[in-house]
Amino acid sequence: MVTQEQRRRQLAREKFLRQQQRRTSARRKAHARNAVIASVLGVVVVGSVVSYATGVFKSDDNKSDAAAEASPSPSAPSKAPDPCEKAAAGKVKSLSYKKEPAITIDKSADYAMKLQTTCGTIDIDMPASKAPRTVNSFNFLVGKGYLDHTKCHRLTTNGIFVLQCGDPQGTGMGGPGYTIPDENLKDKRLKGDTYPAGTVAMANQYNAQTKEGRNSGGSQFFLVYQDSPLPANYTPFGTISESGMKVMEKIAKAGESTGQGDGAPNATVVIDKATVTKS
Repeated sequence: MVTQEQRRRQLAREKFLRQQQRRTSARRKAHARNAVIASVLGVVVVGSVVSYATGVFKSDDNKSDAAAEASPSPSAPSKAPDPCEKAAAGKVKSLSYKKEPAITIDKSADYAMKLQTTCGTIDIDMPASKAPRTVNSFNFLVGKGYLDHTKCHRLTTNGIFVLQCGDPQGTGMGGPGYTIPDENLKDKRLKGDTYPAGTVAMANQYNAQTKEGRNSGGSQFFLVYQDSPLPANYTPFGTISESGMKVMEKIAKAGESTGQGDGAPNATVVIDKATVTKS
């Protein structure tokens, strides 16, 4: 006959085992989540908002275990205050082009892209010799007002640390109608599969598992505000200025909407006006 003390010990062991299983599962999910964040970076920015629109980060805690141990349900994440100003008057232009624009830039020159956002100005240095077709594409699109009044739609704060912009739709599905090739993937800055803070790079639809989706960049790009472990699959074409990094820090500090490390930024980041000039 099982004594009350033996029964108590048995229940304690079972509880301990359940806790260990959940911790192991949580570690595996966290690892998988960070891998997904990195692997879908381009898809999110160019193809669709995979990471948070399709529930990659949806909670799937075991409800029976939670009920058995009477654990309280986690509360919804509190939204940080919006540190940014109201967007300037104006509407996003609906523009689409059938083919990549002809090269009109000076490939030996440096260009500067200025993003005047609701959160502050972000200056980006773009040496054309490193990624001529990417710089030429932005020179063309910005000249048409393509980025004006567009939202930066995604912020990641766990695993990788980037702000994603360049989609007129604000959903992660928009593009200019054409694609440009990958460039500068052997840049020395990417040594060790890390995109250092201050890097600006193109998003694309490359899938590292299937090896498909090369040369699929469009208009969407990401700004790295903290060193981010990413394989060299995304064209690095610019560097954020020191003052621009302070703006990025403010945006990052406000966090993102899901509380799980990947979602729309709590800061309303709108590019009121973008310009590209030859340095």
